[in-house]
Amino acid sequence: MSDERETGLALDPKYDANGLITAVVTDADSGEVLMLAHMNAQALAMTRESGFAHFWSRSRGRLWKKGESSSHVLAVQEMRIDCDQDALWVIARPAGPACHTGERSCFYRRVGADGLERIAD
Repeated sequence: MSDERETGLALDPKYDANGLITAVVTDADSGEVLMLAHMNAQALAMTRESGFAHFWSRSRGRLWKKGESSSHVLAVQEMRIDCDQDALWVIARPAGPACHTGERSCFYRRVGADGLERIAD
């Protein structure tokens, strides 16, 4: 039998040992996967309140609003959570490239037989 977290309507994210939940971001118009990041409870709350994606940067050890320095914000259209509430799907409209490298998506290379291959736009 499933518990309330899996079948109920209460938002009850299951954060990992570091207090984080994985967030997959897709483009609201194309459906393309743009990026993968992590949120803590504060990032999730700020995203819900502001309508713009906020994340926890594991490398910088701090909260950040996507696009805070580049202005390439992610305007959140919808958020969904998976069945056991340990992963988020953020559906957003990007105001520019989603990747810090300047690529539209962080997933701009495929794994090929000889290593990585750049995907043509």
